[in-house]
Amino acid sequence: MTDTVEALILDLLDWLTIRDRTYEEVMDAWRTSCPRLPVWEDANDRGLISREKVNGRTVIGVTPSGFALLSRREIRNA
Repeated sequence: MTDTVEALILDLLDWLTIRDRTYEEVMDAWRTSCPRLPVWEDANDRGLISREKVNGRTVIGVTPSGFALLSRREIRNA
């Protein structure tokens, strides 16, 4: 299951790089009640995503660590 979660974390990070996403939008798309797929939780725990207040809303982004993870994947797939 770890490979599945890792792949989903990469999908989450890719999705976040497309445009700014609000916390509500991210939760609607990525929250799960399945304890075996803790994508949001793992990404948070690993410091791969950030939260920033912008105009009174919480915007979720990718941290430098998250971008580094995406880069390592691209290098492996090249």
